[in-house]
Amino acid sequence: MTTAQEATVYAPEEAPRLPWAEHAPDVYKAMIRLDSVARRGLDPKLYELVKIRASQLNHCAFCLDMHTKDALAAGESVERIVQLSAWQESRHFYTEKELAAIELTEAVTVLTEGFVPDEVYERAAKHFEGAELAQLVAAITVINAWNRFGVAFRMTPGHYQPGQHG
Repeated sequence: MTTAQEATVYAPEEAPRLPWAEHAPDVYKAMIRLDSVARRGLDPKLYELVKIRASQLNHCAFCLDMHTKDALAAGESVERIVQLSAWQESRHFYTEKELAAIELTEAVTVLTEGFVPDEVYERAAKHFEGAELAQLVAAITVINAWNRFGVAFRMTPGHYQPGQHG
């Protein structure tokens, strides 16, 4: 039997494989700039939902930690964040525009068929004007790149503070 005085012992935290930003500072700075321009004109909550969904698909724990915290700081609800991994069964939590963005995020992130299906693109194009759609695809592309760095170098989640890298 445990007592209230006994502390919960969690698994040890894994260290990152490599502090890649220190070894490739110009790449890191370019990614920061690209991320900054990719978010322009996009609703901050939508932007974070896209980042979270791509990070779920790519299993990037660091980015999930970061973008969940940033979404909450932007006013997103816990409920909508929790339901995001099951958005197809939880459609009523999202607007049609958000659903189109989430579906496009999945299509651009998981290219197992080798292309983004026309119906997915057309659904997004109904909700986003040309410039905003281009920005959305840019944001999806950028988070996928960040996810690759996070997963490849096993960046450690749990230490990010909202807005830290914004």
